[in-house]
Amino acid sequence: MSQLFATAPSTAALADAVSRKTLLRFITCGSVDDGKSTLIGRLLYDTKLIFDDQLAAIEKDSKKYGTTGPGIDLALLVDGLEAEREQGITIDVAYRYFATDKRTFIVADTPGHEQYTRNMATGASTADLAVILIDARKGVLTQTRRHSFICSLLGIRHVVVAVNKIDLVGYSHVVFAEIEQAYREFAARLNFASITTIPMSALTGANVTAPSTDLPWYRGPTLLQHLEGVEVEADRRAQPMRFPVQWVNRPNLDFRGFAGTLASGQVRPGDEVTVAASGRSTRIARIVTMDGDLDLAEAGDSVTLTLEDEVDIARGDVLAPAASRPEVANQFAANIIWMEQEPLIPGRSYLLKLATRTTPATVTALKYKIDVNTLDQLAAKTLKLNEIAEVNVETSSALAFDPYAENRETGAFILIDRETNGTAAAGMVLHGLRRATNIHRHASTVDRAARSALKRQKPAVLWFTGLSASGKSTVANLVEQKLAVRGQHTMLLDGDNVRFGLNKDLGFTDADRVENVRRVGEVAKLFVESGTLVLCCFISPFEAERRMVRDLVGEGEFVEIFVDTPLETCIARDPKGLYRRALAGEIPNFTGVSSPYEAPKNAELVLRTADAPIDALADRVIDALIARGLIEN
Repeated sequence: MSQLFATAPSTAALADAVSRKTLLRFITCGSVDDGKSTLIGRLLYDTKLIFDDQLAAIEKDSKKYGTTGPGIDLALLVDGLEAEREQGITIDVAYRYFATDKRTFIVADTPGHEQYTRNMATGASTADLAVILIDARKGVLTQTRRHSFICSLLGIRHVVVAVNKIDLVGYSHVVFAEIEQAYREFAARLNFASITTIPMSALTGANVTAPSTDLPWYRGPTLLQHLEGVEVEADRRAQPMRFPVQWVNRPNLDFRGFAGTLASGQVRPGDEVTVAASGRSTRIARIVTMDGDLDLAEAGDSVTLTLEDEVDIARGDVLAPAASRPEVANQFAANIIWMEQEPLIPGRSYLLKLATRTTPATVTALKYKIDVNTLDQLAAKTLKLNEIAEVNVETSSALAFDPYAENRETGAFILIDRETNGTAAAGMVLHGLRRATNIHRHASTVDRAARSALKRQKPAVLWFTGLSASGKSTVANLVEQKLAVRGQHTMLLDGDNVRFGLNKDLGFTDADRVENVRRVGEVAKLFVESGTLVLCCFISPFEAERRMVRDLVGEGEFVEIFVDTPLETCIARDPKGLYRRALAGEIPNFTGVSSPYEAPKNAELVLRTADAPIDALADRVIDALIARGLIEN
């Protein structure tokens, strides 16, 4: 026993050995029941990385959940969720770690079902290589194409096509060759750097970690041999330095540092860096960590940088080499994968998160969506769950970014639904859009404050929202009359009136409604700049668009007034006969009947026309304006 301990390597020696190995991150993907989880279980089993107690538990679970008869179901090593075991499919992304003498691995087992494509995209976003499984009995399927295309979009350049369950087709070379040809024909347009096709059986272990005598016609590597030897692209350290600022660290008057994780490249004290957005240059003074200062920081290191000069930097700014700065713009082209049940509507306001910066953004144009079967570009006005498209994006403020093909960390973003805070889309920047470069904002000598002082009022948007026939225009009209008597300067924008001119080209689809409100919001903003109280009467059924208008003006300059009238009362009033026609199916997309209305949750003022006379409701609006200091008493 003493001799055994004497010859065993120390913990430090083992850690040093592991640190010298290269790391390969790869993803397994493909259609449902192609054997992804079984393959990973086989890799763990054959590389002796399953403990005895784990093996005993899997043997027990195999009797209850297994799909392999009396044998051990190795897929259960990965399919940890109860729902996955019961359904026999992978729902979430499962990460597993293993190592051989030559390399260490992080593998992501991703869902095969189309419903969980968003999870597959999550797993692919950090992978260097994709193992795409194909059931030898079924060949190349739609989900095979979908996952391959997403891998291409997300920057994976090396692919292994694992033709699994080759034992179920008699180890046929003909079947294998047909699948290989079909896949290569499809993938020819995906710009993969390498495609390696391997026949195998994850269930029996054939060609996974060891060659199989049942495949005498195959002379290539086993899957594990290929994974150990494949050369992936240069790592992030070879890319230009990018340091997105996560936090400004100011514990006292004597220290000001900028904390974050180095996204790519390397940095040393003395290096010249530039704030991408402002163009201000300085040099790195120190690289500070909990364990002391560093002489070098590399991609992936979490550090605090101090600078030689006092430079205006905030969270979301990006430090970069002066000679290799990222692009800075508020418009760019991108590919997106739509991940929300509610469809994408161009013009709707979302939150965009790129690196450490979060800002309001809109998809200004849906250029085309992509047919994953043929890669054809199809015309589209909206995107549904799991659909992929090229779009133009506009943000409320300029961002620093790189094309995703050049830098994953500073070229990837997500769109966030402002109502639910859920991830609506994953995006990859293609290139910036430089539009109207000959147009510059003109500074007016007479500003908003001067115009407001002349009018003896503070400007604001009074946004009346509610169902058709709720009484919005009636109340707003009376409010404007009362304000006119008081000598206030106003403008009333009515939903019907603007459709005779400004918005006469728009219909009543959800997308047209969003654009209708966006245009009105921009006009209302101009009236606020003029120092005017602008009354806007619009059904504006979506919370996201009302919030978009709120964000266009300053704090306290948007007053949401919810004219809360029950649908039954609106139908009974029906002054224009619209409800009667909508209920008869003559008017599609009618709010309250065939299109939803999202009632405000936190309106500044709620008016119930069924409970009080119009004059009293108008007085309540006037009182609210006085209370907010918008007009004098």
